Amino acid sequence: MKPIPISIQLYTVRDLAAKDWLGVLKKIAEIGYIGVEFAGYYGKTPAELRKALDDLGLVASSTHGPFPTKDNVKEVIETAKALGFKRHISGFGPGDLDAPEKVLEAAKKAQEAAKLLAGSGITFGLHNHWWEFDHAFDGKTPHEIIMQKAPDVFAEVDTYWVTVGGKDPAAVVKKLGARAPLLHIKDGPCERDKPMTAVGAGKIDWKKVIGAASPKTEWLVVELDSCATDMMQAVEASYKYLVSNGLAKGRK
Repeated sequence: MKPIPISIQLYTVRDLAAKDWLGVLKKIAEIGYIGVEFAGYYGKTPAELRKALDDLGLVASSTHGPFPTKDNVKEVIETAKALGFKRHISGFGPGDLDAPEKVLEAAKKAQEAAKLLAGSGITFGLHNHWWEFDHAFDGKTPHEIIMQKAPDVFAEVDTYWVTVGGKDPAAVVKKLGARAPLLHIKDGPCERDKPMTAVGAGKIDWKKVIGAASPKTEWLVVELDSCATDMMQAVEASYKYLVSNGLAKGRK
């Protein structure tokens, strides 16, 4: 298995970035990350952010943003092209997936979003939490149903939340194959309300999980929602673990 390029979801460093977004990007570049995944734009224009990325030798791997609609799809496409990424990601809340009819409606919404982007070069994907995996209808999890009913949608598999939801992330990643071009990588005790750790310091078997990824996987995206230690230290430790073990490819 070739190491997969490494990115970081900037939600991880949201508190630091709110005070000094450019300083945070500089530190991420210094650590060796290749890409960043946005979750908001700090009140800056895409052109301003693109210049900062270019200056630091970073690229935008992807973004988390609103569902594409007829009203916002032009802006979604223009932002993606300005920043240079092709993967736009949204997600559902637990209340969206707690009944069979709601899951089908969610799948319809996701498929419509993907269709709006058709032909633009930008594709639409869904990021999961545990509530896509901790229950089933007729033997299928909400995530399985949505992937079946929304064929033009890709999966950004959050491997940690799959584990918290009671499923095997390696099996999920392997089954999705090339339909999971982005993997969210986070670690910890795998308990819902406990803080996370640097990648490699928790319970996930990363060689197994990442080893199950398709050769077409584009990015490993480190994301720590919370951490009991200093967040930037955990960001650096996560990078070092993944790169030194041959799982991720960085700039160092």
